[in-house]
Amino acid sequence: MKPVTMFLSFIMFAALVTSANYVISRNNFATAFAKENNTVMSDSTPKVTGIGGIFFRSKDPGKTREWYGKNLGLAINDYGSSFEFRNAIRPDEINYLQWSPFNEATDYFDPSKKEFMINYRVQNIEGLVKNLRESGVTIVDEISTYEYGKFVHIMDPEGNKIELWEPVDSVFTQMGGETTK
Repeated sequence: MKPVTMFLSFIMFAALVTSANYVISRNNFATAFAKENNTVMSDSTPKVTGIGGIFFRSKDPGKTREWYGKNLGLAINDYGSSFEFRNAIRPDEINYLQWSPFNEATDYFDPSKKEFMINYRVQNIEGLVKNLRESGVTIVDEISTYEYGKFVHIMDPEGNKIELWEPVDSVFTQMGGETTK
């Protein structure tokens, strides 16, 4: 065999091996990703998974909503603005975050005296409340269930009331309406 032919044969063989290794490596990655994704998708660990809402006191909630809509482009509804986003683990799933100014006289933030309250999206709210009780966290009320999810309120060490929400986002999707994207 001529040296040029041998060299070309070697190059073709090396390319074939490299290509096969790439396919094997890519398939292994895809398999590992699928296993990890299934593990994440079936994870029911009691925990926070994101922000569900930002609520704050306002002297004139209607005027505040209007200002944010006009000047910052928020899609305004009677409660504030619903922000639409995609679930990072299930990208076909639409999730929501609620931004809402409340009347400054509201007692919804009580017993906190703060001007704001944050709502956290959670999974397995019952398990989370159980864990929080065992850790000595102040649970303000019992879990309440609505068609759009379950809620409970807790207090952090700084006296901030926190709302925990296990959402049913599909209800909001079915309701439709304008959202901030």
